[in-house]
Order: sequence, then C-alpha cells, then structure tokens
Amino acid sequence: MSTQAKLTKRQYLTLGSLLFGMFFGAGNLIFPIHMGQLAGAAWLPAAIGFLLSAVLLPLLSIMAISLTRASSMYDLTRPAGHGFALFFLLATHASLGLLIASPRTATVTYAIGIAPFLNKGQQQIGLLIFSFIFFLITFLLARNESKITTYIGKLLNPLLLLLLAIIFFWALLIKGDIRAISFTANAKLITGNLTNGFLQGYNTMDALAGLGFGVTIITALKLMGLHHASSRAKAVAKVGSLAMGLEALIYILLIMLGAISLGFSKITANGGTAFNQIMTHYTGLIGTALLGAMTLLACLTTAIGLVTSFSQDLGHRFPKLGYHFFLPITTIGAFLIANFGLDQIIAYSTPILMLLYPLAIALIMLGLLHPWIGKNTRIYKTTIGFTLVPALLDAIHALPTSLAQLPFFAAIQHFATTFIPWFSVGMGFVPFLIIGFLSGLAAAKLSGAKLAPDLPDPE
Repeated sequence: MSTQAKLTKRQYLTLGSLLFGMFFGAGNLIFPIHMGQLAGAAWLPAAIGFLLSAVLLPLLSIMAISLTRASSMYDLTRPAGHGFALFFLLATHASLGLLIASPRTATVTYAIGIAPFLNKGQQQIGLLIFSFIFFLITFLLARNESKITTYIGKLLNPLLLLLLAIIFFWALLIKGDIRAISFTANAKLITGNLTNGFLQGYNTMDALAGLGFGVTIITALKLMGLHHASSRAKAVAKVGSLAMGLEALIYILLIMLGAISLGFSKITANGGTAFNQIMTHYTGLIGTALLGAMTLLACLTTAIGLVTSFSQDLGHRFPKLGYHFFLPITTIGAFLIANFGLDQIIAYSTPILMLLYPLAIALIMLGLLHPWIGKNTRIYKTTIGFTLVPALLDAIHALPTSLAQLPFFAAIQHFATTFIPWFSVGMGFVPFLIIGFLSGLAAAKLSGAKLAPDLPDPE
C-alpha cells in the first residue's frame, strides 16, 4: 500500500495557479471590462452579480466535485440517469472544448493582438494562420498530462499575473483614476445591473468549466501522491478557494477599469475594443503590446485546460480509446470552428449557455447537498426534470433575432413571459429548480430511501 503524501504550501500555490490559469481566458478579460462600461455608476451591483455567477458558481462546482468525490463530470451527473449524464457530458464539453470556449480563445487573441495590424482583405487568411499556430502550440503543451501543472501553474500563469498587476498599478495608483469612480443609489439600476451582472457571468462559462476542470485537478493531485479520496477532496476545496479568490479580485479591478474608462472613451461594442482603448489611454503603443501578450497568455492557458479536461473526461469514459485519442480530435475541431470568426461564435453561444447553465446550477446544488441527500436518483431526476423545462425556454428566448421572431418561437416566448415568474430576466429556472428539488426530496423520504451517503475511500 502506497504512503499517503501531504501537499506543501508551495504545491497548493502551484495548483491554485494551475486552476486559475485554466479558468482565466478570453471571456474573463473582455466581459468584465464591457460590463463595467455598461453599468457605469451602477458598477458595484453589476460586479456583485458577476461575481456570483463567474466566481462563486465555479468555486461551488469544484466543491461539488470534492464533496461527491466524483472522478469526472459524468460521475457527478450519473445519479440523474445514464442518458442525461452522457448528454450533459458531451454537450458541456462540446461547448467548452469545441463549439464556444476553446475556439473563442484563439479568435479573441487574434481580434485583440493581430487583427488591428492587418487590412480587411487579410483578415481571413490571418485568422487561419494564427489559429493553426495557436492550436498547434496548445496541442504540443497538452500532449503530456504530467507536465500540465508545470506549463500553466509555474510558467505561463505567473507571467499573466505580472502583466495584470502592471496594468492595475499604473491605471489605478500611478494615474490615480480610482478617484474618478462613482456610485449610484438608484434602486432600479441597482437591481437591473445585479441581475444583468449575474447573467453576464454565464459568458465566462466557468461554472461549466469547473465541472470539467475538477478531473484535471484530481489527476494532478494523484500525480503528487494523494491517493485517498478524502485527502483529495480537502485539497480540491483549498485549491479552488485560492484560484477563485484571486479571480474575484481581478474581476473587480477589471469592472472598475471599465467604469472609469467612460471618462475618456465611449461605450464600445465589446470588451476587446474597450481594453484596447484603455491600454492606449494609459500606456500608448506599449499598451497594445502588453495587451496582446496578456491576451495570448490568458487564452493559451485556458485553451490548454479546455482541451485537456475534455480529452481526460472522454478518455475516462471510453478508456479503450484514451486521452491521446481524443486530444488531437478536440484540438483540430476547435481550430476549424475558430475560423468561422468571433462574431459567429458569440452569436450562437448564448442559447447554448442559457440551456446548460440552469442544469449546471442544479447539479452543483445537488452535489453540495451530497452529505445530506447522497446520490438519490429520485431527487436528482426530479430536480433536473423540472429545471430542464425553463432551461429549454431560456434557450429559445436567447436565439438570434432572425430565429426568435419566427411565429413558433415567438408564441413560446409570449407564453413563458406571461406565465413563468422571472422568465423575462433570465431567471425563470429558479422556482422550477426549487419545486423540483422539494418534490424529489419528499418522494424520496416517503419511499423510505436512505439519503445519507456512505463514503469509504475507494483507493
């Protein structure tokens, strides 16, 4: 029997840096900046809402993996049924590793760091060449699972943090623009921006990513000698708290920068453009170089995390094929979709996120309640079944305008807006989730099922 290792503070910091690096990518840079511009004086409630969905939910997803001692996203979801678990695994990882998040890492980097220096006729070929190089590097760095911690946690991520620190120090302290920040006491603006901030946090996709990245952290812990599930559970909780605490601080500073930028620029179409304007204002041409380098580092670390977690999870689910079978397929798929361009990726990502996020929130809640409800299939299936209804309606509500205006979809939206509480603000799933959980809990107790889990160390 192997001796149980104990992690040092240095190893915790390295793993925390690894997890932060995997989380902090394209959307984590551009969405807080843009939201700060949109919120203006109401930036603080918007920031609170954003932190709830972009920081707290991902942290809770890591905690859910920890409490249930799940070895994969499929393992966490399995009590809701094999069919749903397989659907959620494939849909989430397809969104993260193929359809949205992973391609977006390349397109955002290109849009911020390369596109401004090319004319319109060179954009498509420029994206093709850049995305090929980007995903080739991603594949080469992700090929060796045992080196992921070194590449992200020890090399790339500290460089990213150094660049961010320079920007915040220069803008907020040297220039002193923190004095220009303002607040609002308008109750309507506060409530609206709190809700909008929560929904904007969906765009980071971090709650979904947390369910996938958990397996990467668990793999790293095993390689460090933590062979007991109970020890890994505690370590995952500590590592998650370190990573998400740092991310929360950076989000607040980015949102503040967005709000402050209204003093010297107009509201932009997206956060990438806003960030360019902010860097130009504070640092001139050198700011463009810094921003390009920072974006490349942020997006490359996230791309490595996304393709790694996707390949690991599918490799565990289909062990005869394994990690090294899925890795090139994932990387090539992300490269191909990236070449459709950032605008198309963003346009069709929102309906997918509005479908998956309520389901993810339900699963995270059930995972956190594991010490009291175990993996009772009746509770899981009832909760997920109720939550799925408004999630589908939310996806229809978020369709691109050309589709949403079709008579069939328009009729569905009118019905949902009229009869479902909070549907119009994207929170219609909340009462369904609560009713589903309470119904499942009542049914489980009436059946006499044992809810408290028995969790011996499996290894």
